[in-house]
Amino acid sequence: MPTASTPGRSIVSRRAVIDIVRTATLGSYGVTGFSGGIVGRLLERLGSNQPGIHVSFDGGPDGEAAAVGPSSGDRAALTIDLALTVAYGLPIAEVARQVDSAVRYAIRRALGREVARLTVHVDGLRYQPGDLPATPVAQPGVRSDDLAASGTDVA
Repeated sequence: MPTASTPGRSIVSRRAVIDIVRTATLGSYGVTGFSGGIVGRLLERLGSNQPGIHVSFDGGPDGEAAAVGPSSGDRAALTIDLALTVAYGLPIAEVARQVDSAVRYAIRRALGREVARLTVHVDGLRYQPGDLPATPVAQPGVRSDDLAASGTDVA
């Protein structure tokens, strides 16, 4: 079994990069989803597109795949555009910074290459009301004065 790694080359498809980007983005705090409009949602249901994520390999031999390997001469510039919805009430700039950091880290770790350009568009806010806290229900007939008058030691 060899102990040293042998340099080589592999081809990474656009779909694989989109899966890495989707996982990193949805794992970021404050991101509620991707926005892609009605056409994007329809294409997603048909399985041909991921709305809100656009990945391109600029300068490569074809736009569908990129070479990943030790030599940098055959690498195309990786460009990622994201269209997100963010949870209402969170600082949008901070959520965008976290998404940028998470996506760049995931691509670097999975593919061993840097992202040339990453653009984050926040296309909307999503308000998700939580459960309201329960209102205290007073017991009929028992008041705080009654406990004090009873001589019971209540803290």
